Amino acid sequence: MRITREEILEKSCKEIIETILTCLDSAIKGTIYLIGPVPELRAVRVTSGLKVDGSDTIKWGLPEKSDYNYPGKTWLQYRDEPGRPLEAMAWCVERQRSWTADNPAEDTRSVRKQLLGQPENCHHMEPVLIKKSEIYGDRTDLDYPKTWDGTPIWQNTDYVVVAVIKIHFLPNSIKRGDKSTRLIKKLSRLLGSELLTMYLKEIYCEAQRDLERKRLESCNELAHQLRNPIMKLAFISSAINAEISFLREQWEKYISQSLPDLPTKDKIIERLNQVLSAKLDLIDGDMQTRQLVNHLLAKQNDIKTLYLHPKKNSEKISNQLLPLWNSLLSSGLFEDQEQSEVINLLRLLEEAVWYGLNDKIKARINHIPDEVKNKWCELAYCEFTPDNQQILEDILDFLETSPVTIPHSHHIKKVLTYLKHVTEIIKELEERVNAIVDNLKTSIVDAPGVCKHPLNGTGQQYKI
Repeated sequence: MRITREEILEKSCKEIIETILTCLDSAIKGTIYLIGPVPELRAVRVTSGLKVDGSDTIKWGLPEKSDYNYPGKTWLQYRDEPGRPLEAMAWCVERQRSWTADNPAEDTRSVRKQLLGQPENCHHMEPVLIKKSEIYGDRTDLDYPKTWDGTPIWQNTDYVVVAVIKIHFLPNSIKRGDKSTRLIKKLSRLLGSELLTMYLKEIYCEAQRDLERKRLESCNELAHQLRNPIMKLAFISSAINAEISFLREQWEKYISQSLPDLPTKDKIIERLNQVLSAKLDLIDGDMQTRQLVNHLLAKQNDIKTLYLHPKKNSEKISNQLLPLWNSLLSSGLFEDQEQSEVINLLRLLEEAVWYGLNDKIKARINHIPDEVKNKWCELAYCEFTPDNQQILEDILDFLETSPVTIPHSHHIKKVLTYLKHVTEIIKELEERVNAIVDNLKTSIVDAPGVCKHPLNGTGQQYKI
């Protein structure tokens, strides 16, 4: 029996929800909304999953009435308009940014609170983004949806929103930018975009009915057999590296606490933010400069909160912060003394992002054994790949035996242990699907047709 397109999409969405609810203890419910096509941008609830009585059992379905159940709202029905309650969905779709209701009593985009005075659960909504080029190719004639005053959205971004993930949490269990919301952001962009891109390609390939039927059916069967292990493998690498970033965050915070006089990344960015914030009142009428300052604040806060590898932070400073600061400093907004301070802070920041790997800095922390410092540092800045699974064993062993109390170590051990078991299952699955690949290899290689990307027309052989 052939699986329909709708079943493929629902199955993929359920896997995303199940993964998030399993990894985050405080998450109690997940819903995924499909967004599209332009300019209609109809938001339709695909599926919802609810933890049963706090257990790991998940109840699926869309039992309650919702404006986003089929057929769902169009963009004209949920966008921001004067006199209409503000919706978090409009924020996520238009701005391509997440919305976190960590204090439901003050949630300015809760329709229930605005209309009935009743707060919702704590929740986080994350847009799933796909590059325009992946869907529309080089087209420049797209009919972008518009805001209520006629301004097209998405013109100045490389992405479109194809879905929104909404996760509900227990009361007082999340904060904006905390590790739970950061994990959802990583999974939505690294896993959700991949799933939905594959789904779009599947739709197009099914439309090529003029290709040889046996070859098409064989390729679709191969795609179905390979989809789960390959997608889960991609998720595992991303999720494990997200946990490693938490270990990196604790190491850098440990350095800051042990050496309070050290000008760390967080302290430098806080000062840069203060310098910028002090100028906002002076540029109230200059919207272009104001937007530049807000953009710069957002970029600096990304570096401060994400705890990326020093190499990636260094690239962000060179490619993003410095050009923006140069533009701002040349505007005449800052006095000579202020410019000198900013230039010095940026120089210190370029050094500070590497403090976690700096041997001289490590040597100054003399109240824990060298082997503990070196191991913690080594693991905090490693990167997991499917070919280097020994990293998992090393991290779990370190967290179990370390004489230093590492915050959130219990959570990290729990998640990594779960992911380690899944990586072992993946190996067995790959062996099983290899047999299918061998049986179909000849027919696929010799087949005369190709499957092109749905909208950009790039010819490529159909493969996963």
